[in-house]
Amino acid sequence: MTFAIGRRATLGLLAATAAPGLARAQTLQRNARIVIGFPPGGSSDVIARLYAERLRGVFAPTIVVDGRVGAAGRIAVEHVKAAEADGTTILQTPASMLVLQPHVFPREVRYDALTDLIPVSTVCTYPFAFAVPREHPAQSLPAWIEWARAQGRELPWASPAAGSSPHFMGIVLAKKAGLNLTHIPFRGAAPAVQDLIAGRLTCFIGVLGDVSAHHGQGLRLLAVSSAARNPRFPDVPTFAELGHPDLNKDEWFGALLPAGTPAPIVTALHGAIRAAAATPEMIAAMERLEYAATTSESPAAFAERIRRERDDWARIVRESGFRPEN
Repeated sequence: MTFAIGRRATLGLLAATAAPGLARAQTLQRNARIVIGFPPGGSSDVIARLYAERLRGVFAPTIVVDGRVGAAGRIAVEHVKAAEADGTTILQTPASMLVLQPHVFPREVRYDALTDLIPVSTVCTYPFAFAVPREHPAQSLPAWIEWARAQGRELPWASPAAGSSPHFMGIVLAKKAGLNLTHIPFRGAAPAVQDLIAGRLTCFIGVLGDVSAHHGQGLRLLAVSSAARNPRFPDVPTFAELGHPDLNKDEWFGALLPAGTPAPIVTALHGAIRAAAATPEMIAAMERLEYAATTSESPAAFAERIRRERDDWARIVRESGFRPEN
């Protein structure tokens, strides 16, 4: 999953990479690539470039961003799976490619994050949000649920894509609350947000950064999926506060290497990512996206997170009755 970013925000974030490099001995003598599965201009691309600049001269002499677009991000994962295990090919991918898609598209997914790849670290995390049109009568998520129950008809709601994390969050909410909702999948967040603002949808679940700029104008935020309230929107409660802890599911981008990569290289990349994420410039750049520059304590901790979340999504997908044609 990838999300569009405005031109001004993109230029501002990339300008932040002009900060001085990190003082650390370079690990590789050859140039490296960060492989992503989504087009230029989206969050995958911007975040990869932020890290590529800070890892240049620290992990490898030069690091470029290599877009391998297609199959909802799976082509990039498969490319890195087959790459030489020498540290020169790094995968940056959203969580859903590794923990959700294997259950949603079992015939199409031809990789295992824990056997075909070596998890190194998350590079950032970001929350989802539940949004409604600004003129909607419900002022809170409980009020919206009561309103939806009273309509006596199917209600259209949207997510950025079928089979995405927000899609399943909506399924979980509808099932728990006993709602009659019809999912309208979109190709990305932008057109869905436009339809929400126009009143053609009853709600949208997607990345907070894709809707936050419209809060109080074209739409209203009723809940966020983070563990704590967002500092920018202190009046917006978390799903857990509202009695829906299953919906507290932040997404992340993570860095992985091909299976068989030597342990010293894995350790070096992990350390370089952690150092890059801790710089004030990176923290500020991520905050402009409504993201957090969070990293894993160790490669083993990241692998355990993938295992745990993959098992959790397996249960959710199974209980939802979802099929790819849904």
